[in-house]
Amino acid sequence: MAEQTTLPEGVGASASAPHGSAAGPGAKPDAAVVRDALGVGIAVGLSGFAFGVTSAGSGLSLLQTCALSLAVFTGASQFALVGALAAGGNPYTAAAGAFFLGVRNSFYGLRLSQLLALPRALRPFAAQWVIDETTAVTLPQPTRRAARIGFTVTGLTLYVLWNLTTLLGALGAEALGDTDTWGLDAASPAVFLALLAPMLKSTAERVTAALAVLLALGLLPVLPAGVPVLLSALAAPAVLFLSGRRKGTSRETAVTEENR
Repeated sequence: MAEQTTLPEGVGASASAPHGSAAGPGAKPDAAVVRDALGVGIAVGLSGFAFGVTSAGSGLSLLQTCALSLAVFTGASQFALVGALAAGGNPYTAAAGAFFLGVRNSFYGLRLSQLLALPRALRPFAAQWVIDETTAVTLPQPTRRAARIGFTVTGLTLYVLWNLTTLLGALGAEALGDTDTWGLDAASPAVFLALLAPMLKSTAERVTAALAVLLALGLLPVLPAGVPVLLSALAAPAVLFLSGRRKGTSRETAVTEENR
């Protein structure tokens, strides 16, 4: 962490500032990075309780529920899996949907590997913490030191809390009885939407999300549980195709206007 580092995209603050002291115009105090990371880790980590309750209510055992959080550790994929199982979906289809959602973390890893530049021996362990929240905290950091602190604090806080609250939720589900009578079947989509909504910043992203919802809802009555979620992914290439055609048409129009 002590080397002089220039991050991609023109960020030139030093990574060697001790104890968060300013090393340049882009420096950020370590305490501020830790505060932000703890805020995200605690806020999202507590939602593991909802997963524990939902998973236990879907018929998974305490061991299976806790194993999912320990090994998979990606909330959206976990909720997708237990949601499909609760709806009576085929286990293979449910697993495929969860896997598809988890693939996005691989792309996060490509970007984070450049920013963090961790020693080779640590990379397999760090890979377990490459998720939406750690990526969101790490990417905006102005130095490699801050990026490493943000990633580590967010990942550690979230991993510990998520697994602890998963256990508590699964144990609590047994005491609650039928989770449907408490309305806890809505916990999964509610948490998923809370995680997704802040990420939809551009018009293309919002259109893609809306189209995916329409596809999933439209196909839900006619296809087995879990399949509509997989097919809703077609919204992304559809929007990209239409966006590309629109840009091509705009260029042709601009060229035509210039030639007149």
